[in-house]
Amino acid sequence: MAIFTAQPIWLQTIVGAAGLVVAALVVNFILKDVILRLAAPYLDGKTKTIDASATWFATVAPLLIVSNGIGWVPGLSEVAVTIIANVTQALIVLSIAMGIVRALTYANEVYERRPQSKNRPIKGYLQVVKIIVLCGAAIILISILINESPFLLLSGLGAITAVLLLVFKDTILSLVASVQLTTNDMLRVGDWIEMPGMNADGDVIDISLHTVKVQNFDKTITTIPTHRLVSDSFRNWRGMSESGGRRIKRSLVIDQNSVRFLSDDEVISLKKFNILKDYLANARDALAKWNESELAKDDAPVNARRLTNIGTLRAYIAAYIKWHPRISENFTLLVRQLPPGPQGLPIEIYCFTDTTDWNTYEGIQSDIFDHLIAIVPEFKLSLFQEPSGHDLQQIVRS
Repeated sequence: MAIFTAQPIWLQTIVGAAGLVVAALVVNFILKDVILRLAAPYLDGKTKTIDASATWFATVAPLLIVSNGIGWVPGLSEVAVTIIANVTQALIVLSIAMGIVRALTYANEVYERRPQSKNRPIKGYLQVVKIIVLCGAAIILISILINESPFLLLSGLGAITAVLLLVFKDTILSLVASVQLTTNDMLRVGDWIEMPGMNADGDVIDISLHTVKVQNFDKTITTIPTHRLVSDSFRNWRGMSESGGRRIKRSLVIDQNSVRFLSDDEVISLKKFNILKDYLANARDALAKWNESELAKDDAPVNARRLTNIGTLRAYIAAYIKWHPRISENFTLLVRQLPPGPQGLPIEIYCFTDTTDWNTYEGIQSDIFDHLIAIVPEFKLSLFQEPSGHDLQQIVRS
């Protein structure tokens, strides 16, 4: 010790500072490269987030050695000691804050492994806690650097409240929206949503405090501010997915010029359709009884009730839909006429498939309409279609 104190003051300063740095580095090496590596097999192997959190917390120890030991280095001025001590203490606060932030991220990762995480995400709430931790750390860090009490900084916040509200406006709106979305179970990860105003049509892949990410069916990503999902309207298809059936709502457009009464011979020929036999028998009996009771012997045939080809087609479609093995019986099944217009007379089919799988659903719907489009001429009806270039060419040639 006497030999050390006998050296020039500048050499004592260099040796003391070097010894302090070496001690900090040794502690840092022991904690991060020895202890943490030995503990690695016992940590969560599915993520590196917990390792990062532990690394940030381990950084506190060497910083504490520098902060507490800098005063023992000879030859340093009081100003230098104060500056170095304040900077290391500020770094300690930063390390603790980052360690907490990483720990919260890890907590969210662990929670997302649970099945109920899709129904009740906590990512938004944890992000609020992170903001509070980082804001608190920033206040303490600044107070350390300027060597003032943090309460002095907090006392001045009242004067800048309006500025803070302006700065954190989106955060406050997003926090309120996140609470509403979660409490009312309006949105989950994996839900298919449509929001035309934001050009979003796809699956929700992430719900955070400020944004909700939607992967559209063309594989693009749309980012929606969380508060827009509360202030604006959007369609969530989760109800359809959970119901087990998906709706078919499509029309066949009939040329109204082809609608007419059926002759007796045509009615007889339609009996070849097995699914129409009961309908034709019941309809002819009902019409015969009505005509017999309501019409006088001298009435003209035009006053009699008769079967129409459009009504018989509608009955055929209803019977075919009921018979179809992939149409669910647990939902509404309807075949109806819509108001006629310049484009013809629409016959709408309203029913539900027994699956919600998109590919299978489209196949079922296409198969049904393939059959119905092909069967329409059997009823002496024509589908309406606006003239095409081919039609105009035929007119010109003729």
